[in-house]
Amino acid sequence: MPFRNRQDAGRQLAARVTALRETQRWPDPVVLALPRGGIPVAAEVARALDAPLDVLVARKIGAPGQPEVGIGAIAGDDPPLFDRRALQVLGITAEDLAPDVARERTELHRRETLYRRGRAAPAVRDRTVILVDDGLATGVTARSALRRIRAERPAAVILAVPVGSTQAVEELAGDADQVVCLRPDRYLHAIGAWYDDFHQIPDQEVIDILEHQAAPH
Repeated sequence: MPFRNRQDAGRQLAARVTALRETQRWPDPVVLALPRGGIPVAAEVARALDAPLDVLVARKIGAPGQPEVGIGAIAGDDPPLFDRRALQVLGITAEDLAPDVARERTELHRRETLYRRGRAAPAVRDRTVILVDDGLATGVTARSALRRIRAERPAAVILAVPVGSTQAVEELAGDADQVVCLRPDRYLHAIGAWYDDFHQIPDQEVIDILEHQAAPH
């Protein structure tokens, strides 16, 4: 059954994550969203956990001529992470994608500046990080974000999504301490197919959600 929208997906995901927290020890949790689509989902999770909400901006590197197909990703100032099998199948190299990486890096920094508005990135060392997105397709963007988080030495990292390809969920199990996926789909063609409303989230909505939920913390 599809989700009505990202808020509906977030509430259902929040219920699952909250139930898990009751059975596990999660020191000092913080919820990080992959913007833009992940922010309305993550807001519901953060509200349910009474945890602070922030963003971790990562950018997908698309296949030549098919920008919606992720074959690589960047997070922060880390080197790009590529799906080596995809590069081999397409007959291209990481060097061939250098212009795409540079363009996405510029957009990444623009969004970080816009969303944070002078706020520093949250310290996650020795904390439980719940990384949230609205879905997993190839999983390469989430993997890049998870590795960025791991470098900060958190106590634990949990990846939580409403829907994801079964393959991506299984492959990312090695990058997170736990992967929570409400609707694993072996034949996932598009994340949007699982939502009645999957409109593009504008920058201002991300800013508004962050400012609204940051105040109590």
